[in-house]
Parts: sequence; C-alpha cells; structure tokens
Amino acid sequence: MSAPEPIDVRIVDGPLEPATEAWPAAAGAGAVLTFEGIARPTEDGRPIVALDYEAYEPMASRMLSRLAEHAIGRTGVLAVSVEHSVGRVPVGARSFRLRIASEHRKEGLAATDEYIDALKRDVPLWKRAVFAP
Repeated sequence: MSAPEPIDVRIVDGPLEPATEAWPAAAGAGAVLTFEGIARPTEDGRPIVALDYEAYEPMASRMLSRLAEHAIGRTGVLAVSVEHSVGRVPVGARSFRLRIASEHRKEGLAATDEYIDALKRDVPLWKRAVFAP
C-alpha cells in the first residue's frame, strides 16, 4: 500500500461507505487519526430519519483543500484526506470522514479539532434535518 497524497478531498453523493482498509501513513508519520461524522437520531431533541446536505460546488472543494493546506503548513500535519456527503444521509450512516497523518498525536488531534471547527464555520456545506413523521 503506497503513501497517501498530501491532500485528498472528495464530495460524495449520499452516505459514505465504511472505511474498508486502513489509510496508509505518510512518510514520517507517527500517528494516523480518523474522525467519522455519523447522522445521529435526533436534532434539537426531535427524532429524525435523515439529514439532507447541500454544497456550493466547486467552492466547497476548494475551501476543504485550503483547510488541509493550512493544517499542513501551520501544524506540521503530513497528509489530510477529507470526504463529505451531499444529498440524503440516513440516521446511523456516515456523512463525513477526516483522516490526518502527523508526526505526533498531539498535532494530529489539534489539527482534527481545528479543521472541523473551520469546516462548520467557513465551508459552504449545509445540512437540513428530515424529521420523523
């Protein structure tokens, strides 16, 4: 299995498939972190059946890539892979996956937290809850 590209960004129609294999570590990596966002069964205390996601493309992909570049340039992260769903994602399915390879866990954990906060704040991706009948 070869080393990952430094930045890999994908916007996927519908829920993400479960990761079937480990993401290969970048050269020099001592940590590979994976965060997956899963559609939970409630929104604001009300039951839901799914989340509908929209993105303003290609701006969303560009901004996801810029966030990865920032993580690599500022925090010493070695590689970033991000996948985000658009369209309908049923409860229990994955809508987001972030993988970060870093020399040490601390910068990988910090970069994961910063990336997700910036994504929610700055990237033109929106979700709408589909409430249960």
